[in-house]
Amino acid sequence: MKRILTMIAAAALAAGATAAMAQPKGTFRQAHEVGFGDASSLDPASRGRVFQVTEKIMSRLVRPSLDGKPSPDLAASWSANAGATEWTFRLRPNVRFHDGRPLTSADVVYTLKRIQDPKTDSPVRPTIAMITAMEAVDPLTVRMTLAQPFADLPLQLTDYRLMIIPDGSGETIARTGIGTGPFKVEKFDPRGTTTLVANADYFLGAPGVERMEIIGISDANARLQALLGGQVDFLPGLSRQQRQLVERSNRHKVHRVETGNWRGIVFKADSKPFDDPRVRKAMRMAVDRKAMLEIAVGADGGSTACDTPVGPKDQYRAIDMSCPQDIAGAKALLAAAGFPNGIDIELLTSTVESVWPTIAETFQQQVSAAGIRVKVTAVPTDGYWNQVWRKRDVVMTRWNERPADSALNEIYRTAAPWNESFISDPQLDAILDAARRELDFDKRRALYVDAQKRLSENGSTLVAFHVTDYVGATARARDIDAVENFSIRWHLVKVD
Repeated sequence: MKRILTMIAAAALAAGATAAMAQPKGTFRQAHEVGFGDASSLDPASRGRVFQVTEKIMSRLVRPSLDGKPSPDLAASWSANAGATEWTFRLRPNVRFHDGRPLTSADVVYTLKRIQDPKTDSPVRPTIAMITAMEAVDPLTVRMTLAQPFADLPLQLTDYRLMIIPDGSGETIARTGIGTGPFKVEKFDPRGTTTLVANADYFLGAPGVERMEIIGISDANARLQALLGGQVDFLPGLSRQQRQLVERSNRHKVHRVETGNWRGIVFKADSKPFDDPRVRKAMRMAVDRKAMLEIAVGADGGSTACDTPVGPKDQYRAIDMSCPQDIAGAKALLAAAGFPNGIDIELLTSTVESVWPTIAETFQQQVSAAGIRVKVTAVPTDGYWNQVWRKRDVVMTRWNERPADSALNEIYRTAAPWNESFISDPQLDAILDAARRELDFDKRRALYVDAQKRLSENGSTLVAFHVTDYVGATARARDIDAVENFSIRWHLVKVD
């Protein structure tokens, strides 16, 4: 493999340096669903991180550009040796944390080693498991050594939970939120209002707004009413019905953003009867995904998925998979698994996502023809992620867009911290290991495609569709077009 050349996005750096020169003014307000309840945290690598806050107060080494490719954030450039087993990252100079201390390579090494420490129990640990050694070469240079070749390490580091925190701050970061981002924490109150203030020393320029308020609103309808009433300026994830209400208002705008985010249903593979792959496949075969998409979000609200978490625009997405509804096939699989008269299950849902109840009801109706009798139970939104998800046998799930390798390893690798279905598939693990070692792009892509096809046969998650996100915003909010994939440039947002 040819030496991977140093990547420097000069245009991006120049644009950032000249952006947002005006004095910050006004207050921008956003809601969040309090999905982690009392476990809510400002630690970006924790299970309870409130990303609506951490994305505004912290920075990564590398961030995704709007086309999904890696672009500079705290790292100005990077390069690899010929075998892609050693990577060197050069940091931006003159970057400071909110408490005034300068960013150095020691902060990067500390952040990533802390995530790798099993005691931290970070769900993002599998994403950087291939890094076996890190060295602060000098104050602005970090060298990473990998267990095997991996050509996509910069893409891997775009994960929004890999925010860099100060050296030694692991015990306090959940409360302080000290980072290098465009906003600083003034008060953290996940059930109430978290207030952020502009960081005038942000390395891409002072923010356009003076303050941000992130307001905890657990009910989906209440969040919509807050948007319509002007109490919040920004609300992603609008359902079709919500979108129609917002579009009728002359005080609001709806922004359309294609994403790799997805919505679905997860069946715990370590619990009966879902420990039988035939039962798992029957659950998925009985679904009419196109109809579910149209009912839940409208035909223009996303794209159907054959149980792959890899986004439609990802370079590793399998594009030749089909998954039509097959009631007869689902019945046959259930009968072979010992359920000739069908099966009874309970599906837990909430309004963490406004479309979840609709998806649940649609699933209930569609699979009944296959003898799958579904009881839909609504549970509170507050604390859903730490009290229901991964605790009960059949629950609603959602994931935001991740690069293919991150999604496949984090959600489906045996014993991964956020393997939500608790599936154990050594064959899938072996395919993923081979993909990480493969330096030839075409061969690597073929392996990731094989992994997705393996999930379509043996997986335990119904990935119903990838969403085209419709984001509601007040007319006074400006420069929020790039609102998904955690790529919004929050320092550029303004309010009239």
